[in-house]
Amino acid sequence: MKRIATTGLMACAFMFGTMACGGSGNDSVEQAQEATEQTFEDTAMEDRRVEASEFVTKAASSSMMEVEAGKLAQERATNPQVKEFAAMMVKDHSAANDELRTLATSKNITLPDSMSNEHMDQMRDLRDKQGAEFDRNYMDKMVSAHDSDISMFEDVAEDENYADADVKAFASKTLPKLRQHRDRAQQIRDALGNN
Repeated sequence: MKRIATTGLMACAFMFGTMACGGSGNDSVEQAQEATEQTFEDTAMEDRRVEASEFVTKAASSSMMEVEAGKLAQERATNPQVKEFAAMMVKDHSAANDELRTLATSKNITLPDSMSNEHMDQMRDLRDKQGAEFDRNYMDKMVSAHDSDISMFEDVAEDENYADADVKAFASKTLPKLRQHRDRAQQIRDALGNN
């Protein structure tokens, strides 16, 4: 908002300065209006880019964590259903990461090469677990991660005013798979709680 206000003041100063220096009032007004409109367009485009970048970056970090946690679970899990779920996470989220990378490249968005501190902390916590405790902790994290992902993806997919159509399409396309993962994670977690 400060940027828009400053730009508007600069446009007004330009307009009055030109008129005071003997320029044609109508020409000056038109030039000032064009400059202001271009600035608003540039600002709106930058806002859309930032909005898309934030979503893509967060989605990439979460998906990286789910792939790494899935690889760890394939090695450490003791329950066959947990191992099966982990394999699905590696396969599906690796594919989503590839799609996200392509989308980011098309938008000139640089993806992080590592996950966020929050996701790294979750991985460190998971690496400290073994056996049945690992299985339960992994499934708890998968339910929680997918709840968070679904909320984030719904915010984009269901926002009628979301400006980037490609990012919105990616979110909409990915949501059903995330919901499927979350439902399966919940089923497995509930079954583990009964054992």
